[in-house]
Amino acid sequence: MIEALQKALAIPELKKRLLFVLGMLAVFALGVHVPAPGIDNPDKLAKLLGANAGNLLGLIDVFSGGALKRMSIFALGLQPYINSSIIMQMMTIAIPQLDAMQKEGESGRKQIAKISRNLTVFLAIVQAFGLVMLFTRLGVHFSIWQVIMLVTSLTAGSSLLLYLGEQVTQNGVGNGISLVIFAGILNSLPGQVKAVASQVSTGTVPWFNLLILLAAFFFTVLAVVLVTQGTRRIPIEHTKRVIGMREAQAGTSFLPIKVNSAGVIPIIFAISLMLFPGTLVNLLPGQAGDPGFYGSLKTLMANLSPGVTWYATAIYALLVIAFTYFYTAVVMNVEEMADNLKKYGNYIPGIRPGKPTYDYLDAVISRITFAGAVFLALIAITQYVIPNITHFTTVTLVGGTSLLIIVGVAIETMQAIEAQLLLRDYKGFLKVDPKSDAGVGSPAGSGIG
Repeated sequence: MIEALQKALAIPELKKRLLFVLGMLAVFALGVHVPAPGIDNPDKLAKLLGANAGNLLGLIDVFSGGALKRMSIFALGLQPYINSSIIMQMMTIAIPQLDAMQKEGESGRKQIAKISRNLTVFLAIVQAFGLVMLFTRLGVHFSIWQVIMLVTSLTAGSSLLLYLGEQVTQNGVGNGISLVIFAGILNSLPGQVKAVASQVSTGTVPWFNLLILLAAFFFTVLAVVLVTQGTRRIPIEHTKRVIGMREAQAGTSFLPIKVNSAGVIPIIFAISLMLFPGTLVNLLPGQAGDPGFYGSLKTLMANLSPGVTWYATAIYALLVIAFTYFYTAVVMNVEEMADNLKKYGNYIPGIRPGKPTYDYLDAVISRITFAGAVFLALIAITQYVIPNITHFTTVTLVGGTSLLIIVGVAIETMQAIEAQLLLRDYKGFLKVDPKSDAGVGSPAGSGIG
């Protein structure tokens, strides 16, 4: 990884792209600290958020890099875009017109991206208004003018983040949206390190627990990398075919099936489903433990939060497994895969084309998905188990959604950098003639600027 970065920085064009990525992420880091207009008492909102950190507000705050806690213009983060992307993926499966549009190529993808952006703006308006209403129920009062300014600024902030992400994708390296989310999660890292150091230095938590935390972090990252990169390669035989005036030779290739095809989406689905009822119940009057219906209901919802009770954590793990199977079935159309193999004259050795190929692929994907689903469930509950063992309750990067996103985006970005290096044939690029004055990155006689 370090070698690839050094070679990339030695090429002026790639260095420019990497610096552009860093510049856009710096804009995001600066915007996290820019307060939204219409907020007279951000400290009061921060305290309310801290008191409700176990619900969806805490999840949004993690993805926005702490912007929600500061009530900055980026308080919503890219959560509206994440929701929009998930909705569009589901609608593409359910609506034939969108499915046909997606198969049209670049023009169809552009149209879907335009619909997704418009949906993002709409969801941002809805979520911003819902956030204002939630704070109003919690005791913060806004005037009509403050509500208009707050909803407008939060929607504009979320739209600006989407624009920054798209610019990084076009002019930088890697997926810009993923990098912005990556930067938002890492933005909370200094505060977590400071909190851990404070607990150790004051003797609140012994040094041995810090070693356990570091070991858990190391082995969790190692497991995430192995499973994220893990694939089952199914051999594919290509028959000899004539395409136009060309003859395609017979050969063998592989159909890669990822162990974790669903990515981080099942955890987002599961945690949202677990936390959403509790968020709604918190709008009701009274406190958990109070006599009466509202107090009992709040107590029940508090006990159903992952990490609070063992059965809530078990339900959370089962939901992650169920959503992994569901989302894998959405993104991987086994019937279409089998039809395409038959259409182009390809086959799996020992398996007849058609229905037998479909049954074989379905069985393989089901077994692979089970391994990925169990892994995601274990990673999801790690973020609740490790703090109970080490007593470092402020650390959120050991497991769960945050760590999966960080490791996945890091791997994806490094692969994008390596792909850019291969496109430029960096071995020839970095060769320096000792008799010339050309330095690294400006090869003599290459003729390429």
